[in-house]
Amino acid sequence: MAGDRPEGGEVPLLYSEGNVAARVALEREVRGWSTTELAERVTRAGVKMNQTAVWRIENGTPRRRINLDEALAFSRVFELPLEELMSPPLEGLDIDSRRFVQEAVEAFYEARDARDRLHHAVVAIADHIKAHPDSSRAIHEQCLRLMGDERDARTLSGDIEDGGHY
Repeated sequence: MAGDRPEGGEVPLLYSEGNVAARVALEREVRGWSTTELAERVTRAGVKMNQTAVWRIENGTPRRRINLDEALAFSRVFELPLEELMSPPLEGLDIDSRRFVQEAVEAFYEARDARDRLHHAVVAIADHIKAHPDSSRAIHEQCLRLMGDERDARTLSGDIEDGGHY
């Protein structure tokens, strides 16, 4: 149908350089980065880029082409799979919604990593206590000293006694 085609008669591709350019602009804005900051991050990711190149990718007429190395660097910098970076932005999500989701995703991964660190530390302490049973009381007292809150210290001590956090 003629109404399904944009001006010029081209059918939009699911994955295209135009999508990447739109996503680069959107993801940069969601994170509150300037074009200069994004260029610096891409350069630190291993692909030399300057602010003008970012601007031309986002706004140029004609739009600056993106090579595979640059697409991979953008993917790395934005912490998005390349396929997601190449996909058109979702309809119905404004900048604030995207920022909230981005913040939630980052917090989720930080919390997951912290839980993993806690679990490994608790397992190491539990193993130490098994090897040195006479150290148990001093370890639990040290938890209380460092935490300052008896309820939290009891929770951590319980995790240690159970041999893990999960």
